[in-house]
Amino acid sequence: MSRTPLDTVEHAAETPDVELPWAELGLKKDEYERVVEILGRRPTGAELAMYSVMWSEHCSYKSSKVHLRQFGEKAPQSDALLVGIGENAGVVDVGQGYAVTFKVESHNHPSYVEPYQGAATGVGGIVRDIIAMGARPVAVVDPLRFGAADHPDTKRVLPGVVAGIGGYGNCLGLPNIGGEVVFDACYQGNPLVNAGAIGVMRHEDIHLAKASGAGNKVILYGARTGGDGIGGASILASETFDDAKPSKRPAVQVGDPFQEKLLIECTLEAFKEKLVVGIQDLGAAGLSCATSELASNGSGGMRVTLDDVPLRDSTLSPEEILMSESQERMCAVVEPGKIDRFLEICDKWDVIATVIGEVTDGDRLEIFWHGGKIVDVDPRTVAHDGPVYERPYARPDWQDALQADDANKLPRPATGEELKDQVLKLVSSPNQASKKWITSQYDHFVQGNTVLAQPEDSGMIRIDEETGLGVAIATDGNGRYAKLDPYAGAQLALSEAYRNVATTGAKPLAVSDCLNFGSPEDPAVMWQFAEAIRGLADACQQLGTPVTGGNVSLYNQTGEAAIHPTPVVAVLGVIDDVARRTPVAFQEEGQLLYLLGDTREEFGGSAWSQVVHDHLGGLPPKVDLERERLLADILISASRDGMIDSAHDLSDGGLVQAVVESALLGDKGARLIVPDGLDAFTLLFSESAGRAVVAVPRSEELRFTDMCGARGLPVTRIGVVDGDTVELQGEFELSLEELRRAHEDTIPALLA
Repeated sequence: MSRTPLDTVEHAAETPDVELPWAELGLKKDEYERVVEILGRRPTGAELAMYSVMWSEHCSYKSSKVHLRQFGEKAPQSDALLVGIGENAGVVDVGQGYAVTFKVESHNHPSYVEPYQGAATGVGGIVRDIIAMGARPVAVVDPLRFGAADHPDTKRVLPGVVAGIGGYGNCLGLPNIGGEVVFDACYQGNPLVNAGAIGVMRHEDIHLAKASGAGNKVILYGARTGGDGIGGASILASETFDDAKPSKRPAVQVGDPFQEKLLIECTLEAFKEKLVVGIQDLGAAGLSCATSELASNGSGGMRVTLDDVPLRDSTLSPEEILMSESQERMCAVVEPGKIDRFLEICDKWDVIATVIGEVTDGDRLEIFWHGGKIVDVDPRTVAHDGPVYERPYARPDWQDALQADDANKLPRPATGEELKDQVLKLVSSPNQASKKWITSQYDHFVQGNTVLAQPEDSGMIRIDEETGLGVAIATDGNGRYAKLDPYAGAQLALSEAYRNVATTGAKPLAVSDCLNFGSPEDPAVMWQFAEAIRGLADACQQLGTPVTGGNVSLYNQTGEAAIHPTPVVAVLGVIDDVARRTPVAFQEEGQLLYLLGDTREEFGGSAWSQVVHDHLGGLPPKVDLERERLLADILISASRDGMIDSAHDLSDGGLVQAVVESALLGDKGARLIVPDGLDAFTLLFSESAGRAVVAVPRSEELRFTDMCGARGLPVTRIGVVDGDTVELQGEFELSLEELRRAHEDTIPALLA
């Protein structure tokens, strides 16, 4: 893209008629004209590169900003929130002087193009967001969505994605403690690879992305800048994949986890010695993002000399250097008197570090190359003043018919034998089957602080050895529910993650989200997006869990076929003592099984309707947020006071799925009865929300049921932990061995 002579700011002013490839870089004509208006001249090639990547959908949220504002406008009051939306990651107070930062992001399109590196660099990028807040990363999670489990391309994408997540995370020494794996034909060609990370720090160690203090130096450190990922996530994630024509598919970033490990230790040592004024990781949009965001968030301007950037490829043009998304790089702002010590620490960790510029007392971002000024912009216009679209949205014509196609009308099993067959079909289906083949490729226990990991309801990490203080995290999302009703679907995603955290004994504190949708240029998709945001913002307000940050991923579709709307919600919770956690597995025979909450005939979007009838229609389960809050309070109290020995939330697959999972994990069976007012089918397969099944020691039965009764939570005895089968009295009996084979053999057979 370089031109001769060097396309300096002066040259651009003198040559207004030079044609620039704005459309090839993803800008619309009116967007390019706005850049010209902002600058009062045509942009240089370098300026055009910066605006194109920073104004992309992935970086600027230009189609989603108008809706995302609700997270701020409806934010609940929270004493725990220390840093909210707008920084690299949110930060919450978890007590005892500790702060925890967490975030979920997407690397969807890169992971389809190159599964291993797409997923690996997704992990690397989210971990750098955590480091940039001043925290030591302590765990990762990975909510994943793939196409049909038996589709040939799933066999290409899934193993590569899993290997990339495991390879990068394991090399960093970070336990993978949670996530999901969902299969659905709607994700064919558009897998969702969402990655989350958690970090821990003391309150006083929080760092922000801002460049302040004229004369302070800007240091680029980490890996050299190469040609991999030029315009990668920033442009790739703003493009619809279309089988009928070539898509923009830039080189996917290439990760080096060992370099990232050195970068982590180097950065944390510099933080410890208080050498850093401001910091920003280089992710999507690379140097374009780091320089413009640091400058716009600070109190002055910035001057950068691009010649000083360490390169892997000496032929890169200045535009390519600014757009490169090479991994394992960070930018720090350091006072002149601390430069030598900062560079010493980098040298100690074998991390390349170079002073590439300084903070100025002006308000411009100026970048030089070969002695010429190639960028002279107000950094806010690059980082924050991109286009904002109020895209048209409308409830799709097909929504009414979809909701009218009631799943409750589907044929139900008429005999105990049919019930038994459908239970086996459910627990062996790809979405309900064991994901051990996948999760066994991740290290769950490195660092020695993991107390719960997959397949528990939430992952849990101890953060203080003396007191046992810990945090839990769960990620959830059901695209089938959201397709039926995006408002309720988003609330159900939050409710399930909230419930999963509480089920382990932790108190839910805050939310991060990853909002995966189709093309924003489709009014039906924008309606789904707007409704999901409205639902999530309303529910967070009611539950008192602020959204601390997250990610929007649009254009997840091939041609005209969009994915199901898939808002993935991560809930972070705190537990005073991890020794009081509640596991999923049944612990002792003779313990009583209680069902908490109301069970209704709710099968819209259910696993049963999908597995048995290949059906999607009707309405999703009703949402009752006050019931979710009450259920959570009781689960937390019962865990803290030793009233329950195991607990499992009820969600996909209903009660029978939860009981089978608890039985197999504990290697102890269960005898179930159908309580008055319910039939066997509804008891087993309903997916009513706001429910959990708990195992109560007989010595605690009265205390536990009295607590539930006093607080108005329905509690129903449904059986006992016993034997080596799962039996529904008078209907069927299945041995644990038969259930284990059905549950554990599916995924290995599909991926063989």
